[in-house]
Amino acid sequence: MQQKIVMFGSYVTDLTGTAGRLPTAGETVFADSFAMGPGGKGSNQAVAAHRAGADVTLITKLGRDPFGEAALAFYRGEGIDTGFVLLDNEKSTGVALICVDAQSGQNQIVVAPGACINITEEDIATIRQTVKSAGFLLAQFEVNMDALASVMGIAKAAGVKIVLNPAPARGLNKEILEILSMADVLTPNETEAQAITGVPVTGEESAKQAAAIMHKWGVGGVVITMGGMGAFVSDGSAAKMIPAYPVKADDTTGAGDAFSGALTAALAEGKELFAAAAFGNAAASLAVQKFGTAPALPRREEIDRVLR
Repeated sequence: MQQKIVMFGSYVTDLTGTAGRLPTAGETVFADSFAMGPGGKGSNQAVAAHRAGADVTLITKLGRDPFGEAALAFYRGEGIDTGFVLLDNEKSTGVALICVDAQSGQNQIVVAPGACINITEEDIATIRQTVKSAGFLLAQFEVNMDALASVMGIAKAAGVKIVLNPAPARGLNKEILEILSMADVLTPNETEAQAITGVPVTGEESAKQAAAIMHKWGVGGVVITMGGMGAFVSDGSAAKMIPAYPVKADDTTGAGDAFSGALTAALAEGKELFAAAAFGNAAASLAVQKFGTAPALPRREEIDRVLR
């Protein structure tokens, strides 16, 4: 039986320029192309889970501006419920400024989160019951931390399973540790895993060391994404690498979001952690072969074809 996913997180409008190479500090380079579209880790992961077949309710916060209106139109076009999207009367909708290297697919990103880091206790009161009614809560670090801690606390008390993508990377402190320890599954990449554990993650052995620290916090499942190497998965008793699919990456911007969203969709339909990670790997391999973030996120039939 498929369980409902509530995604609590960010929306930003992606403003993406693709150039022959990335600029160095103080340098200007000409872009070969420009695109504007929906983004933000939370939004991307919600769309990834929805396209992977999950029942997703989206909770984010937008400004009352043209970018916010475009976001709502996009979600309606996707068939995602916008009934719990919050609106801010003062702050604008967030934006991400993205530069993509057309040769390597690597990127540089600057995020101005806007409304999605202005989620208040009054806002949370309006979404409390929706969070409590979920099977899974999917979250990230692109909202204000007090709001994230509050929503995760509501989910935890209600027995809702929490998948937390601790991104963008943040160093460990008491507040962050309290948030991390509430998660049932953590999905950092190598940089994020090092930021929270202090262990430089370069391969399977170091990933195992970082995962052991996360398990000591009470986290049951750890999935460390490692780009072309694949994903290291540990459930506290067994651990292994799930290899990445060998594909040519044109744009890596949304790979982690494709992975986390698809992994959560797989967990919500009853797959165990290792199978869910393989499902996430398939989704990520498809996402990196297209330019853009949300437009590149694969649909269920595409993922199933890769897994056959």
